[in-house]
Amino acid sequence: MAAENKIKVLVVLGPTASGKTGLAIRLAQRFGGEILSADSMQIYRGLDIGTAKATAAEQAAVPHHLIDIRDPDELFSVAEYTDLAHRTIREIAGRGKLPILAGGTGLYLSSLLEGVRFSDEPADDGLRARLAQQAQQLGDAAMYERLMEIDPESARGIHPNNRKRVLRALELYEKTGRTMSDQRRQSKPEQRPYDALVLGLNYPLREQLYERIGLRVDQMLEQGLLAEAKRVFDHRDRWVTAAQAIGYKEFFPYFESGAALCGCVEQLKQATRNYAKRQLSWFRRMEETVWLDASDPQPQELVRQFLL
Repeated sequence: MAAENKIKVLVVLGPTASGKTGLAIRLAQRFGGEILSADSMQIYRGLDIGTAKATAAEQAAVPHHLIDIRDPDELFSVAEYTDLAHRTIREIAGRGKLPILAGGTGLYLSSLLEGVRFSDEPADDGLRARLAQQAQQLGDAAMYERLMEIDPESARGIHPNNRKRVLRALELYEKTGRTMSDQRRQSKPEQRPYDALVLGLNYPLREQLYERIGLRVDQMLEQGLLAEAKRVFDHRDRWVTAAQAIGYKEFFPYFESGAALCGCVEQLKQATRNYAKRQLSWFRRMEETVWLDASDPQPQELVRQFLL
């Protein structure tokens, strides 16, 4: 498919706290766009502060999609995300609007932009139960180390505490003999589905990003993050994904045993800094990304030329 026949899509990506939401909204207002979240946690209703969702006012200013589409006790996969996102992009473009993807979940973004086709491989309940039992006995770190040995490429894009995704990758390998990264390469079409301009936000100095992360965590606490984390803690047996997410699990020692709150806050800031480094590593492998200084991004002329 020639580029002129493809839907034009604008992408705003970057590490957490780099200003993606604000830039995406400004570009949507200037160029007639609608925003699709590319965040694996913002799909969940009621998890607003810890996932840094766009505020009610921001969502009222510009149409947002793929936010608050699942309850916290529901599982959600990258295959489901790409299916919904493809449909939503077509709907937005059909209204004469510009689809703008904004978020920090690298697997969602790269799978969507590359047009990865996901197989309908049926689940093996016995294998899944065996791996879950091993994770319970050996711990998440041991399972993640196993995945690093088998498929380091996929492992680098998964948080070590994200048991669900680690086990899914191990399950695929044990069932088919193929790694998840091999499957993704084999499932890419010859041509990408969209004509995309990918804008990446980052700061010239890593310390600037870390300062932003610290300020954001402090602001989240002022907005009521602790109460939101308590709801996740109270439902941790059913809200499996949220209970493993950065922003919530760091407070579990405080709720369980009265650990010092200041220590939990510092742990959250450190975990978020580590997550930002993993995000940047993933996004730097997306060679089409045009990097901007997050302290003063000025992509308007780039976008104007792209839309001509």
